[in-house]
Amino acid sequence: MRENSYTNFSIVIIFTNKYYRLTTDNLMSAIRTNELTKRYGPQTVVSEIDLAVDRGEVYGFLGPNGAGKSTTIAMLLSYVHPTAGAARIFGKDVREDGVELKHRVGVLPEACRLYDRLSGRKHLSFAIDSTGSDDDPDELADRVGLETTAVRQPVGEYSTGMKQRLRLALALVGEPELLVLDEPSSGLDPAGIQLLRRLVLEERDRGTTVFFSSHLLEQVEAVCDRVGILVDGKLLTSGKLDELKSEIGPAVELAISVDATSSQLVADVESLEGVTACTVLNGRLEVSLSTDTSKAEVIQTVEAYTTIKDFTTEEPSLESLFEDCVTEANR
Repeated sequence: MRENSYTNFSIVIIFTNKYYRLTTDNLMSAIRTNELTKRYGPQTVVSEIDLAVDRGEVYGFLGPNGAGKSTTIAMLLSYVHPTAGAARIFGKDVREDGVELKHRVGVLPEACRLYDRLSGRKHLSFAIDSTGSDDDPDELADRVGLETTAVRQPVGEYSTGMKQRLRLALALVGEPELLVLDEPSSGLDPAGIQLLRRLVLEERDRGTTVFFSSHLLEQVEAVCDRVGILVDGKLLTSGKLDELKSEIGPAVELAISVDATSSQLVADVESLEGVTACTVLNGRLEVSLSTDTSKAEVIQTVEAYTTIKDFTTEEPSLESLFEDCVTEANR
């Protein structure tokens, strides 16, 4: 497993009369952009993005169609040059150090051309030879769920899901330090999606940084440590899921159907730690909680007063966060 902890320090190096400052920020960052911007004529596709992705984390990059996600990824990989701003991967400029970074980054692009006449194994062998790695193509194929017979078949005979599994295997060649996955679950069946989740978490545990771009919020929420939401080319928010969810409302909404209510019951529930509000509506107690851990104490307090018929809980989702960001941007 790679070492991901770094001592806090700052070094100044003097080289050809220029000063370079190495800080904890760029040592810890896998990806860092500074006012990254892309314009095509009068149209601004990506606007002044300041993005920071830590080493060893899974970062979810979200946004509606046309938000600028693919353009941002293209600039990170130096497929497209920015109009303004800069991007660095592992502290290195993506334009100046692109050749070196190529061997440290595995990519699953949204559109990746495969050759119908070549077998899956030939694709993997070519990628292995190109990177100079000692990977076993059959082991890579097995890891993404491509059977031995299938990996030796021409890709033209593959289903959409099999092709996506092969693309994922190609991204894993050489044990990259950074995986950039653009809509990786596209074409996968439920079993393939489960496999993808497992692979992403395995790579994170190995020390790999994963940049996960997707419009499937459920997939992002299942594997990502932090998320960023891009709308109309602007990064509207970025952070840990729990922290971002807390910004849009209570951590938990608890609805308890009871036989009877009283002002004392409401007062006692409101006095509990973590309870931010308690109201009575149509024979139900509507309780807002700041933390999920307060639910059990609320239930016990209510049971001391009356019989509980039923209760439901609702927590803020990534989808509600996403919708709030899009709505705010449209305003």
